[in-house]
Amino acid sequence: MSSVKTPEYFTVAELAELLRLKERKIYDLAASGGVPCSRATGKLLFPARDVYAWIDSHTTGPQDTVARPPILLGSHDPLLDWAVRESRCGLATYFDGSLDGLARFNAREGVACGLHVYHSEAGDWNVPSVDKTRDAVLVAFARRRRGLVVRPDETGITGLDDLVGRRFAPRQPLSGTAKLFGDLAEEAGLDHAALALAPVSRTETEAVQAVARGEADATFGLETLARDFGLRFLPLIEEYFDLLIDRREYFEAPVQALLDFCKGDPLRDQAARLGGYDIADLGSIRWNA
Repeated sequence: MSSVKTPEYFTVAELAELLRLKERKIYDLAASGGVPCSRATGKLLFPARDVYAWIDSHTTGPQDTVARPPILLGSHDPLLDWAVRESRCGLATYFDGSLDGLARFNAREGVACGLHVYHSEAGDWNVPSVDKTRDAVLVAFARRRRGLVVRPDETGITGLDDLVGRRFAPRQPLSGTAKLFGDLAEEAGLDHAALALAPVSRTETEAVQAVARGEADATFGLETLARDFGLRFLPLIEEYFDLLIDRREYFEAPVQALLDFCKGDPLRDQAARLGGYDIADLGSIRWNA
């Protein structure tokens, strides 16, 4: 695969997406000279450098002057982790939970953030968490099957009620997994105090490893990792895992390299091998600031 370069020019469609306008409005702005454009090729092209300068010149109020480092924040996902490495996109990763990642993203500590945060009041994933975020877009990555992960010889656990008195591997408080488990446990009437908690696991893999090593009887984990470690999986929910991406960084080379790789057959083949994923909506825009 060839490397993806930062676009030197935006097309009408790309500029419409960037500015959250209809394409007809982009043609009107070009005709009136309201936005920098070139007609040298016989079609409208918009120089990216001039467009960003034009946006900055029309922005009021305090300006964000701190450049975002090329870091992918938020929740850990095995398939995404693999894609970052295989795409050679150049992004570093700092996975420490959805809510931690969202706070860091809003503090401009990274270019994108993985999220799987459920809002029972809205009946939606992630969108209510980001609806006040400026200049960002929420892109679908995958739907993941999540449930209880237990040892193969553990037949006494068939649901949340059976966790009472069991050793349970928890996730850190600012993870989407911890929030979702808390919501489901409350609905089921399961008191956290009734669980014998193992040490906190900071990634999806660490939580499942704790069960595989016998340090916990169960965890609330992903089907794909249960399969990896030969553990039993009891499905409870299908969740949305999305990427919140800074609008400007969306068009830069590292993010474009990752997104371009994710459209190809290697990622789809890997998702099928891992299991527990539905990537039919990968790349679709779920929310636009």
